[in-house]
Amino acid sequence: MPASGASGGDATAAFAALRARITRDGPITVAQYMAEVLAHPEHGYYRRGDPLGAGGDFVTAPEISQMFGELLGLWCADAWQRMGAPSPVHLVELGPGRGTLMADALRAARMMPGFRDSLDVHLVEISADLRARQAETLRGADPAWHTDTSTLPDGPLLVIANEFFDALPVRQFERTPDGWCERLVGYDPRADRLAFALTRPASSFAAQVPAALRDAAPGAVVEVCPAAQAIGRDLGARLAEQGGAAIVVDYGYAAPAGRASLQAVRRHARAEVLAQPGSADLTAHVDFGALARALAAGGAATFGPVPQGTLLNALGIAERAAILRRNATPEQAADIDAAYRRLTDADAMGELFRALAATDPTLGTPAGFPERMA
Repeated sequence: MPASGASGGDATAAFAALRARITRDGPITVAQYMAEVLAHPEHGYYRRGDPLGAGGDFVTAPEISQMFGELLGLWCADAWQRMGAPSPVHLVELGPGRGTLMADALRAARMMPGFRDSLDVHLVEISADLRARQAETLRGADPAWHTDTSTLPDGPLLVIANEFFDALPVRQFERTPDGWCERLVGYDPRADRLAFALTRPASSFAAQVPAALRDAAPGAVVEVCPAAQAIGRDLGARLAEQGGAAIVVDYGYAAPAGRASLQAVRRHARAEVLAQPGSADLTAHVDFGALARALAAGGAATFGPVPQGTLLNALGIAERAAILRRNATPEQAADIDAAYRRLTDADAMGELFRALAATDPTLGTPAGFPERMA
């Protein structure tokens, strides 16, 4: 099993658990590594504290400006109106962070007569610490919490997923001169560290690779996210059968290009993926094409992906920024302008992040999405 790369580890609880597991059972897939590091109930990254903000490891769009959550709230209001204004309707956020996006969306919801009163709020969150922050932020909204989407109640849905799918575990397949192999995480006892390794080539691995990349040159890597595909199929079926709409905003691509995107982020800087497991966030770019196909397989209509900047401008972020500036101090106005540029500029989040929508097929094209995926 030849090593395809290596990286240091240390005495974190996750490293000790992984070392013991691999020593006992052998190397694990990259997806198994991500699941262990991120979601383990005792030492998983998302089980410990609040990773957001300047004092954490990363910042998300809702923390940059209230405009982001407000506009997604208005997007949901428009979808609700297209649905025939059902009551009740379940407003669901996947991976709600501190609850900032939901709070901003609920405030904007009051602009549509009857919409706020029709909503019941559901949050899909595994972190106890973040649930506590969400409860504080959303005091009065009476949210219900879920560890996954399987326990969401029946009825029409409005779903928001901002930077949720990028944290789901991915399998990695690498092209070698002898064929496609799966990348694994093993343990190097001589260096006392985790290291990447490869399985032997197999036709079952090649079958996981998109047809357009199966003859790629050696060194090409394809990432597949089984969890995203499963959630997409289930969510697509819910929307088709019970009505509703979903919007996904994340960084990613419309089709894989044969490069690995898995990365670790610690204190707002890149870190080694296998170093100090459990102390850094792990994410991989979202394959929007695969996610859209999964949603469509469930029966939903899909739209996009479109760049985040295109979506926000179509939803009226420039007008909202102008309104906020009217009563702002010069310092506040400068912050509003900086947030607008960061969310929409092509050299910031405007092009890196993309948005995908899925709806009940009877609803037509949702706001901000000029095209439907084939």
